[in-house]
Amino acid sequence: MSADQAASGLRIEATAERSIAAQHIGNAYTGDVVLPAEALQAAEIVTAAPGTSNLPPSTMCLGRQEELTWLRRTLTDRREGAITQTGAVHGLGGIGKSTLALHYAHLHRSDYTLIWWINAASPDEIETSLTSLTQTLVPGWAATAGRGAQVAWARQWLAWHPGWLLIYDNVTNPDDLAPYTGALHQGHHLATSRRTTGWPDTAPTLNLGNLHPDDATNLLCRLVFKDTTPTARQQAYARALAADLGHLPLAIKQAGAYLAQNRGINLDAYRRSLGTKLAKTAHGLDAERTIARIWDITLHDLEQVDPLAVQVLHTAAWLAPDDIPHTLLTPPSTDPDDIAEAIGTLAAYSMITTTEATLSIHRLVQAVLRTPQPADGTQLPRQLEGRNRAEQAVLQSMPPPLGQDTTADSQWDTLIPHLVTLAATTLPGHHNASLTEAYSTAANRLHQQGHTARTIPLLEATLTQRAQALGDTHPHTLTSRSNLAYAYLEAGNLAQAIPLFEATLSQYEQVLGDTHPETLTIRIHLAGAYQDAGDLKRAIPLYEATVTQYEQILGDTHPHTLVSRIHLAYAYRGAGDLARAIPLYEAALTQCQQVLGDTHPHTLASRSHLAGAYQEAGDLERAIPLYEATLTQREQVLGNTHPDTLNGRHNLACAYQEAGDLTRAVNLLEATLYQFEQVLGDTHPQTLISRNHLASAYQKAGNLTRAINLFEVTLTQREQIFGDAHPQTLASRNNLAGAYQEAGDLQQAIPLYEATLYQFERILGDTHPQTLASRNHLAGAYQKAGVLERAIPLYEATLAQCQQVLGDTHPQTLASRNNLAYGYHQAGNLTRAINLFEVTLTQCEQIFGDAHPQTLASRNNLAGAYQEAGDLQQAIPLYEATLTQSEQILGDTHPQTLASRNNLAGAYQEAGDLERAIPLFEATVIQRKQVLGDTHPDTRLTTANTMSPVVGG
Repeated sequence: MSADQAASGLRIEATAERSIAAQHIGNAYTGDVVLPAEALQAAEIVTAAPGTSNLPPSTMCLGRQEELTWLRRTLTDRREGAITQTGAVHGLGGIGKSTLALHYAHLHRSDYTLIWWINAASPDEIETSLTSLTQTLVPGWAATAGRGAQVAWARQWLAWHPGWLLIYDNVTNPDDLAPYTGALHQGHHLATSRRTTGWPDTAPTLNLGNLHPDDATNLLCRLVFKDTTPTARQQAYARALAADLGHLPLAIKQAGAYLAQNRGINLDAYRRSLGTKLAKTAHGLDAERTIARIWDITLHDLEQVDPLAVQVLHTAAWLAPDDIPHTLLTPPSTDPDDIAEAIGTLAAYSMITTTEATLSIHRLVQAVLRTPQPADGTQLPRQLEGRNRAEQAVLQSMPPPLGQDTTADSQWDTLIPHLVTLAATTLPGHHNASLTEAYSTAANRLHQQGHTARTIPLLEATLTQRAQALGDTHPHTLTSRSNLAYAYLEAGNLAQAIPLFEATLSQYEQVLGDTHPETLTIRIHLAGAYQDAGDLKRAIPLYEATVTQYEQILGDTHPHTLVSRIHLAYAYRGAGDLARAIPLYEAALTQCQQVLGDTHPHTLASRSHLAGAYQEAGDLERAIPLYEATLTQREQVLGNTHPDTLNGRHNLACAYQEAGDLTRAVNLLEATLYQFEQVLGDTHPQTLISRNHLASAYQKAGNLTRAINLFEVTLTQREQIFGDAHPQTLASRNNLAGAYQEAGDLQQAIPLYEATLYQFERILGDTHPQTLASRNHLAGAYQKAGVLERAIPLYEATLAQCQQVLGDTHPQTLASRNNLAYGYHQAGNLTRAINLFEVTLTQCEQIFGDAHPQTLASRNNLAGAYQEAGDLQQAIPLYEATLTQSEQILGDTHPQTLASRNNLAGAYQEAGDLERAIPLFEATVIQRKQVLGDTHPDTRLTTANTMSPVVGG
């Protein structure tokens, strides 16, 4: 200061460490960087043009609305935030952190004076990004300034000006941000990182998970098909590929770009060769941004930090992706603390998620790590080392044999998922005899638990090993082949089950002879597979021939003979031939009672089958008492919670539902489902069947909210347990579509029906009974939507196929003919409708008898067509006769009886006979309220009908 300034008493002080105090500054020295005075003044004066940013172009960001809302709320309440990851995959590369930050920036671009994207993998890269900010705002000065000066100027500018957003992308070390987040408070800081730890306590973190399956599928379809609407087949392929990609956004985008460029490769082909595609990308995209390359970089970093962590990761790649016990990854000679530290390192780099006892790894990470990598010739490739360690880890953790105690059984249940994964990923030519025995034990355990479909990888590996070690026709090899064929059958994979059964049967005939008991057993299984495939023309003769052989070899009353006879009766029933099925069931039951006794499990099963045949024949007066008696005996003999007892309870509940006794049906189904969940578990196949039937009962009772919720839960569980294309999954999807349709939600129902039909055609074939039923359902939805130009041709095609495949009088053919007639009816083509209704009624009377529920429904439909044609002289007597029979056969309050009563009242109304119409409407309203409840759609309809004639009068 000058003397005058000193005399004036002006005192200028510097308070912060390494700060400068002066009246006038010629040059400012900040650390090693010198900023001239004019540069400091420019930092204060220079303003950014509106919209200034260095943002990359925005990309698609689907399914992240909640995360975007959280970001906005957090950044407007606070000054900094960090995007990491949690849930199944913490901060894994490719999860979409950068995409989310970029989308947020573009979405709120007008809210900020400046947005700057900073590559933050290292302090040096952060500084490089800041120099580009300086070069954008003061290009003239920056052209002659050094790097350090440019960084200092950028920081000075950010200190002076408010309203900016800095995005630090791909932060490796959160401490690298401290010089900026700690000193710059005029704007927002947003960071993306794979690191889940190391963030300041004051910086909230966002836990980012994988995309929802629907969002992942939609993103993939938009990338591949652009503005073209994908077909049902393409949507199904897209959903399957998205699932295999783990719903990981970068993997979805990589696959979408590749498929959009290479139009000759479809989604299913890409999915089947996924392991070879993870390192490939489309032209114009950064090759460094492939999933494989991103994770390779992370693995390289991990190798430098903790080589044991990489070893643990390669071992985990060959095990089940979820809930891998830490102890399984700890070899006997390794310090558990070292493994714990390695696991902690992997979690910090977001390559795994971990709890105190287990860890989980993304399936796509496993796929990359299992992909062969070149070795240097002196050691095994990394993936083989990992495979060997995983096998040894499992073998060293092997529990005692099953059945010794509950602890051992529980240990097997923990280990089985890892055995399944090892079996499913067996390398060509690689075998381990000890492991094969473990596979066999695990398969037996799963089969006992009702999860036969899950045994396929275990049985495939076992068959391969036994065929090589023992020979192709050794009895143990034949048994393995038979078990595998049965597992394919249980999984709904008829394309593999049937040829394998056929080949196995041929080998049994050659090795053991044509009439050996095991040969006959295989023949029964093959007939069952034909039946499941809808090929009754091959199933029934094979059943008949096998029954004859059982009778000749084992005798007329041998248990195997009796069981084979029940199988044949079931095939007759499936063919709609109740005239042969019921007498055969009755004879089999009589013989079971005589030979095995009244309470033998085979006798009880035979009694249950007969009750089912009576039910299908519409003879509920015989079916329900037989179900009740069978249930009582099972409770006494097997106990209240035995699976067979639960099945008997479930069958009885379904019979109550068919009889219209919805209150008893729903109560019994609810109780049975609860017991299934307790005894067999939440996802056992029988539990899922029980849940599905309860949902149907809710739907029948008009409680569509509960029905839809339960159908959705069941579908999700079946997709998880059986896979996307199992027949039970498809049936569940079809049921959910039906509930949507009944709720009036055709926008959800029709696409779901279309996708389900495509899958039925692909899995079961174009003429399988379930495919034909699915086609009928879709036509019905088109009809409900008023799209008769699509509904009627589909009805016509389905009827023609039913006639060809099932025969002219099969129940499904009759139902199809009825549906087509109803389509003609709605289209106003009453001549064709009436003719077809009349033919259908005649056939129902001949096949089912005069009083079968399906005959009554057909008679009611014909009366409705007469009414629509204005022929009330034929309509009213037919309605009256149908109502009388419904009351006699089904009871006074059965839903079908109530519908018949409502229709008759409507015919009286149309004839101007209000004296009969109004009381009948009123009585129907009262009964529907009692039986179905006030809010059931049928109750509301009859209430509206009741009001109509009164108002009209």
